[in-house]
Amino acid sequence: MGKCVTCGNDYDRSFEVRTASGESLVFDSIECAASRIAPKCVNCGTRILGHGVENEEHMFCCAHCAHAVGVTGVSDRVTSGS
Repeated sequence: MGKCVTCGNDYDRSFEVRTASGESLVFDSIECAASRIAPKCVNCGTRILGHGVENEEHMFCCAHCAHAVGVTGVSDRVTSGS
């Protein structure tokens, strides 16, 4: 059992996540893990659960948010020319 670092629930099915910096965190749900460690979009504040879009300095949930703050050259998808 482990106590969730986000909500404090002492749960028999908790799990541990080790971050890139080596920090070890225990969670009782994916929701608690996401709310604690997923990055936030610089424009709208949404937690980024997928790969998102990023430039050299910031992460965004989508190209629309990146464009909203002036980032160019990003796209959410690649379309074929045919």
